[in-house]
Amino acid sequence: MTVGSPGDPDRSESFGEGLLGGLLDRAHELPPHLVGPVLADTVARLGGRDPQILLQDYGQQRLVPLPVEGLAGGEPQVIDDSDAGRCLLTSRPVELVLADGVRVLLPLVSGGDQAGVLAVTLDSVDDADRRLLRRIAGLIADMTQTKNGYTDLFFRTRRSEAMSVAAEIQWSLLPPLSMVTPRVTVAGVLEPAYDVAGDSFDYALNGDTFHLAMIDAMGHGLDAATMATVAIGAYRHARRISVELSEIYLFMDRAVAEQFAPDHFVTAQMMRLDTPTGRLQWVNAGHPAPMLIRRHRVVGRLDSPTTLPVGFGGAQPQVSEVMLDAGDRVLCFTDGLVEEHESGQEEFGEEQLIDWVDRLERADREVRAVVRDLSQTLKRARGNATSDDATLVLVEWRG
Repeated sequence: MTVGSPGDPDRSESFGEGLLGGLLDRAHELPPHLVGPVLADTVARLGGRDPQILLQDYGQQRLVPLPVEGLAGGEPQVIDDSDAGRCLLTSRPVELVLADGVRVLLPLVSGGDQAGVLAVTLDSVDDADRRLLRRIAGLIADMTQTKNGYTDLFFRTRRSEAMSVAAEIQWSLLPPLSMVTPRVTVAGVLEPAYDVAGDSFDYALNGDTFHLAMIDAMGHGLDAATMATVAIGAYRHARRISVELSEIYLFMDRAVAEQFAPDHFVTAQMMRLDTPTGRLQWVNAGHPAPMLIRRHRVVGRLDSPTTLPVGFGGAQPQVSEVMLDAGDRVLCFTDGLVEEHESGQEEFGEEQLIDWVDRLERADREVRAVVRDLSQTLKRARGNATSDDATLVLVEWRG
């Protein structure tokens, strides 16, 4: 056996390293349905019991227990009326003192996107337990995110009602609903979650540049979902070959025009944000103008010259530009949010949207919570009427 010199670092395996390392060592080839037993074994080594993974449903109303071997079951929990929901919405651990120990709830966060909550019971909890549980939750979040790509297990758990084929297509097309980085945060929501068809959005962070696109394909059902798929695919292609922002429209326009009838179109908004400086550029193709939120209130619309919707062969759009202040937020939305009038009354309108944004922004909460609450609040204010898709995306430049 070779013995290191006195100055060598200690390479022996501590309890914590062994605990987390064991989880990592098995994660690579672990089938998705065996996540439960491996988590249960890891938690047991820490002195814990009754582990539970709660996943947020697509409607963002409930947290649903993942039904696999090794994990505790139970009924779904309402997000707005439960301790697990509080953990989800604040992204902070919650500890509940029980008769037989302490129930610890931890957010499952991967890349800023929060899929749900991990719950574990221990006899007692100290700072070492909290540190290890936080890291276990991080590994489980990454594991479920990675394995979600080749199983239906997590999708089925999150689906609390029947979903249309068009919605299946749209959800498979979307990036994570939220992303948190030191300089930029983004969160989005689509409704009706189980019947969305033509609305979609996409984003990417490439180096110091944050890219965002929001689209609204005409019509409903599979035709709209197919158009949205083509439009987003063309957007990603143009973005990945690094064409100019104004030229992205031409790629999308040509792709839609070549695949669909002359009267088919997609409205679109494309943005680029330089994250070190806050320089925001955007182009508009028949889409509602975004709103600028500064110091927790809407201060105006980001109006700009617009070209024809994608598919109509409009002129190459003009690029508009604004310098953001640290903490500024930009709200992008589709027209279904403000044009709803299924009840026969007046349209919901932008003034009501601004009023609700100002009310919710006063609470000074993180982007993901604001978007969810805004979507739920606006849906209730419209009498739960959704005759058209309604999509929100909120971006914050953190400076």
